[in-house]
Amino acid sequence: MIKLLILGPSGSMGKLICKLGLEDGEIEVVAACDVSNIGQKISKLASVEDPNDITVGNVNDLQKIIEETRPDVAIDFTLAKAAEINCKICVKNNIRCVIGTTGLSQDFMEEFEKLVNEYNAPAVISANMATGVNIFFKIASILAAYLADWDIEILEAHHIRKRDNYSGTSLTTAKIICDTLGVEMDDVIKYGRPKGPALRKKGAKNEIGIHCIRAGDIIGDHVVLYAAPGERIELKHQAHSRNCFASGAITAVKFVFKAKEIKIYTTREVLNL
Repeated sequence: MIKLLILGPSGSMGKLICKLGLEDGEIEVVAACDVSNIGQKISKLASVEDPNDITVGNVNDLQKIIEETRPDVAIDFTLAKAAEINCKICVKNNIRCVIGTTGLSQDFMEEFEKLVNEYNAPAVISANMATGVNIFFKIASILAAYLADWDIEILEAHHIRKRDNYSGTSLTTAKIICDTLGVEMDDVIKYGRPKGPALRKKGAKNEIGIHCIRAGDIIGDHVVLYAAPGERIELKHQAHSRNCFASGAITAVKFVFKAKEIKIYTTREVLNL
């Protein structure tokens, strides 16, 4: 049985993680921490039965909660600033982490990788844990290799509550395509385009545009457009609900619990892609 700590059970993803974790026969949810809904039953937040009757603990007491419950794996879908503090506490307690929070700083990533190795606690960090999205990443790379001379644009749309412009998924897509083409993101990526007469540079090796929409309650749409004179190809992924992200995160929990190599894994490795 995998003893699971959930960081951020009050959020949309956190509630789904609680529900799927409590319903999974291989997982025992032993603790949940947040800055809100402290003292609330996670069964009430997730609308599911909880045999352990877990209440939401104060994340400021995370070290004490870890000592009392001794989780094997922690899962975090919160905000970058919170994740960067709390996941370091977890890994220093030899807890394996699954992090789906986006916007993590490069400084954190470098320090966290050192901690993973120091404390022998492998982790999974991914901008998007949905199976379909990670197949989308794979196909985007394959198409880019064949269409290196075409123009490539990335478009993404999310709900109005999303805090980061240019989603982690769109940035990961851009990084994968740039790696395939052998170019640096800083050299070719254009984040939207200002009003004016400037023309797009021809060919993806010279310029790749990323464009984002924030509107309504869109869960998550991502499109890669490959265009040449007289024809185009569009690769598209749409999330109909957050269940695809949550179920992928539970798969990552089971994977990292058994992982032998001490490193930071991606969801593509979890899915053997």
